[in-house]
Amino acid sequence: MPVEVAAAAAATTMEITVSKFELLRELTATQGVVERKTTIPILSNYLFEAAGEKLSLTATDLDLSLRTSCSAKVKKEGACTIPARKLHDYVKLLPDAEITIRLLENHWVSIRCGRSNTKMVGMAKSNFPGLPVFPTAGVIRIPAAVLRSMIAKTGFAIASEESRYTLNGALMVLKPESITMVATDGHRLAHVERAGEKFEGVSGEMKTLIPKKAMDELKSLLDGDVETIEFAKDESTLFFRVGARLLTSRQLTGQFPNYEAVLPKDITKSIALHGEELGAAIARVAQFADERSRAVRLRLEKGELKISASSTETGESEDSIEVAYDGDPMAIGFNAQYLMDFIKATGSCDVKLELKDAQSAGQLRPSEGEDYKYRYIVMPMRI
Repeated sequence: MPVEVAAAAAATTMEITVSKFELLRELTATQGVVERKTTIPILSNYLFEAAGEKLSLTATDLDLSLRTSCSAKVKKEGACTIPARKLHDYVKLLPDAEITIRLLENHWVSIRCGRSNTKMVGMAKSNFPGLPVFPTAGVIRIPAAVLRSMIAKTGFAIASEESRYTLNGALMVLKPESITMVATDGHRLAHVERAGEKFEGVSGEMKTLIPKKAMDELKSLLDGDVETIEFAKDESTLFFRVGARLLTSRQLTGQFPNYEAVLPKDITKSIALHGEELGAAIARVAQFADERSRAVRLRLEKGELKISASSTETGESEDSIEVAYDGDPMAIGFNAQYLMDFIKATGSCDVKLELKDAQSAGQLRPSEGEDYKYRYIVMPMRI
């Protein structure tokens, strides 16, 4: 009996040494996934698994999970869970040296680094939820730079209201030779398409709704030097393998709105503008917009575009931009923040503002024929 007890005790221990730099890099990468306000305590913890010559870290909030790893000297293989925020905040403050992590009795974990010695209260590994496994078939490779650019051009237009469930994500459409991403919150729509890419294994049209939180996580994961990501999905889960990291996300179900119907057809006025100049003028005028509606008024006259806003609390402001326009005068209202989001996403390049009349949606797009066909449609406001 004592032999069995000793064997069981040995099986539950884990001891590794890892560099602070490598550990902190992976802890930082997973911070966005860890649940802050959770009713399930285990979701506030990391799952650490040590085997071979590496330490695997997993964080999940049940909708989204990120599994990553770093090299480690594994003295005893094993697994444990550690409070995620506390560990991240503590490791950040440690000197740049080797850190030894050891599992103790009752799920406590010892962390030693130089002259610092800390014990943290973990939880049973068995409480940690099981995670979906990356599919072996149907894996599609997507250039990381392309996906990152598309997320940056559409992510901000995703609805944040929980009630509009199918709008809480972006629609990614893969075809054998193109990729499109669309996002809308019902007031504006961002649509970006890139042709000339080859997607092996895609036949016809493959539509996927990617939740906002997964888009945000992908955006930060794709900042590294990874060239291609591997994308796959099963009935309920989306998988994105970014280098050594694997992001999994619950799929959004439901019907994404028919966005083709919203794209403006009969534009009668097209005005070329410098993005930087337009952005600066809107930013100044928007200081005096109504705080709730954020509405600014754009008035087109011969040779100029006037941008103005006023509110009874703060006053009024008007800016004017010289433009090549010779048509009839026209005024239209837009949410200033929506316009600023587009200018930020295009990196202040030259843009075209395309309008039909004061009641129809306006369209913004970069003037240059980029590799990306990018359109941003904004519904007008009454002013």
